[in-house]
Amino acid sequence: MSIGIWQVVLILLIVLIIFGAGKLPKVMGDLAKGVRNFKKGLQEDEEEEAKPKPIAADEAGAGGASAAPVVEASVRKDEPAKS
Repeated sequence: MSIGIWQVVLILLIVLIIFGAGKLPKVMGDLAKGVRNFKKGLQEDEEEEAKPKPIAADEAGAGGASAAPVVEASVRKDEPAKS
């Protein structure tokens, strides 16, 4: 079921009665600003996803050039620690 021309006319007539002819341009202008800001936000999100992430200093290691993995020693509680 699609919306016909008479349904659109009826909706516009109701909106005109509710908001009045004086406020209608202001309401439509605010709606257009909202849509514009929404589209701008979507474009900014896409640009952020496209940019490669820089490697942080703590991820690269102290030297910054090599990213050697950090190996942590684990001590079992039932065994004494070796010196």
